[in-house]
Amino acid sequence: MSVVELRQMQVVVAVAETGGFSAAGRRLRLVQSAVSATVRAVERELDVPLFDRTTHRVVPTAAGEAFVAAARAALSAADQVQAAVVAARGVLRGRVTVGVMQGLLGGLPRAIGAMRRAHPGVVVRLRQAPADEVVDAVREGTVDLAVIALTGRRRGLVSVELMRDRMVALVGPDSGLPDAPVTLSQLARHPFVDFVPGWAVRQEVDRAFRAAGVERAGVFETNDMLAAAELVRAGLGVTIVPAALAAGFPDLRTVPIARHAPAWTTGVVHRRVPLVPAAAALLEHLEGWAGSG
Repeated sequence: MSVVELRQMQVVVAVAETGGFSAAGRRLRLVQSAVSATVRAVERELDVPLFDRTTHRVVPTAAGEAFVAAARAALSAADQVQAAVVAARGVLRGRVTVGVMQGLLGGLPRAIGAMRRAHPGVVVRLRQAPADEVVDAVREGTVDLAVIALTGRRRGLVSVELMRDRMVALVGPDSGLPDAPVTLSQLARHPFVDFVPGWAVRQEVDRAFRAAGVERAGVFETNDMLAAAELVRAGLGVTIVPAALAAGFPDLRTVPIARHAPAWTTGVVHRRVPLVPAAAALLEHLEGWAGSG
């Protein structure tokens, strides 16, 4: 019967995630030869190649992908065991990895700060990426929690709503738009600063314009909130963003949207497994922060 140790699983997973033996060694603080030797030992034990090796890339085989998925689950379970034992002693330790959708950092640092003050032994790691990427990372087990816009049902995952926000028009000082609520038709008469397709903000804005039966001229597309604000500030267009994001640019005007305003709900998603104690504690602080907002 084959027995693969947890440390060997960590090495194989690191190679798969970093795409190379050298990069995996840097992550694990091991020399490349030790990483290569560990992978070869596992392959001999299982009698199957886990990676296709080329000059430039190391890619998991079908067996390698199956191994990595199972290894992630085993490593997560081992972390839960260790964290549970430590928690039983009354001291919360460990680490939690949080995926954050781009543009949604918001009040997350305050929640993390509150948890760190309560549990200084917990290490929090942040990974910022597009929503689909952080959700995939949750499914793979490389991220414990993901803070994203809840734009639809995420199959196989638990969703916890944190807060609902209105979306507003963000306009420059010389836009000519009133401070009173405006319609999407009024906004569509101005050049529009859009976010790139696939972004949650873009999806909600597209949905609202479709519902209103209005077409807009998207003159600019960006994947950066600061860039969008700069374009608006320069008088090159208007955009629509959640009110919480618009508040970060007090020099720009925010205008309410009268009808068909896009919806915006922020939440946390995680897998349908018991959260490690550190992740559960952070989720409590996130819910507390949202409830006080």
